[in-house]
Amino acid sequence: MIFDEPRALALLQEACAPAGIDPAGAALLALGQNAVFDLPAERLVAKVGRTAGDAARAERELALAGWLDGAGVPVVRPAAPAVTVVGGHPVTWWHRLPPAVRPARPVDLAPLLTALHALPAAPVPLGRRELLAPVDGWLAAAEGHVDPADTDFLRVRKETFVTAIAELAPALPPGPIHGDALPRNVHVTADGPVLLDLEYMAADLREHDLVVLALSQDRYGVPAEEVAAFDAAYGWDVRAWPGFAVLRGARETASAAWVAQQAAGNPAAAAEFRRRVDSLREGATAVRWFAF
Repeated sequence: MIFDEPRALALLQEACAPAGIDPAGAALLALGQNAVFDLPAERLVAKVGRTAGDAARAERELALAGWLDGAGVPVVRPAAPAVTVVGGHPVTWWHRLPPAVRPARPVDLAPLLTALHALPAAPVPLGRRELLAPVDGWLAAAEGHVDPADTDFLRVRKETFVTAIAELAPALPPGPIHGDALPRNVHVTADGPVLLDLEYMAADLREHDLVVLALSQDRYGVPAEEVAAFDAAYGWDVRAWPGFAVLRGARETASAAWVAQQAAGNPAAAAEFRRRVDSLREGATAVRWFAF
């Protein structure tokens, strides 16, 4: 079943009743790996998981939010300690943050990642940042909607990077990472930036969190001066690391496959998938990609 706004809203409404939450006025804020809804009647935010059976990951996200909050990392706080599951989809409830004073910029990530990267091992078991693990599933979901040669290309490319990542030598001490360190996962309040969306947290190379912005400069049009400001605030430019091209290539592979799963009935997603695959085939590292 396609996970779109109507489907996510239906799941949310089903989840609200047993949780004792009023869904009146629910408004979609974002639709990605989760559908994120504002619940103005309750001053809450709800996250509805795209994938059925992800309750354990949602429970881990709640626990990690509590840990980071206790460790002094500014982070969004859970409004309920448990996950509500409807139709197999996890729904979590969060305190609504005050209105943002401005859009988040790359430099706003720097103090958050500095604080996170200074922490020891988390009290919650964390696995590796398996960037490429979902690729086969995403490509399988696209069968019949994209060129099989493109999915075959990405599958082969994925295996190449799985091997290459295992051989990387880090420059920074490994440990807890955010896993999806982008400005979209930061909310800037009057008191400063707050970290959002902890579902991809892992124990792995800290470089994972730094490659994302460097890639965004080339692929998503983030201004070079903004990335430079982040590097200066964090204190290191990951592009100087010999392993940069490997993590960048792995993330690009995953990002192309993620778009593929949305190609069914979505011509814009199908066109974006083709754009991404063509640029990867050609080694055109500066071709602009567009977010979904």
